[in-house]
Amino acid sequence: MAKTIISTDKAPAAIGTYSQAVKVGNTVYISGQIPLDPNTMEVCSQDFAAQATQVFENLKAVAEASGGSLADAVKLNISMTDLSNFPTINEIMATYIAEPYPARAAVGVAALPKAVQVEIEAILHLDT
Repeated sequence: MAKTIISTDKAPAAIGTYSQAVKVGNTVYISGQIPLDPNTMEVCSQDFAAQATQVFENLKAVAEASGGSLADAVKLNISMTDLSNFPTINEIMATYIAEPYPARAAVGVAALPKAVQVEIEAILHLDT
């Protein structure tokens, strides 16, 4: 199957050798999003909740650019530098994705790009 590269200016531009997302058939693989403001390419805040919200906004923008939405998410991989933020990420995620929730992994990591506190990648399955 052919690969389609997904790109939108409503999410941060790639800061490395990767695409914002790649669509193969009905599956969309969204690269890890960090809390960069797409207009300034700067970290949005030092507050974890603000960072998590920006990450979901970035994921939402890429999902919509692919022709889908976060409702199409079947898998999320969440990396956090402090797992005590687990309840906060759950609360924010629930405002962007309704039940039934996608499969998910949440792992603690020592560091993330640009010293942010959270990064999330997603896999979507589109009905069309």
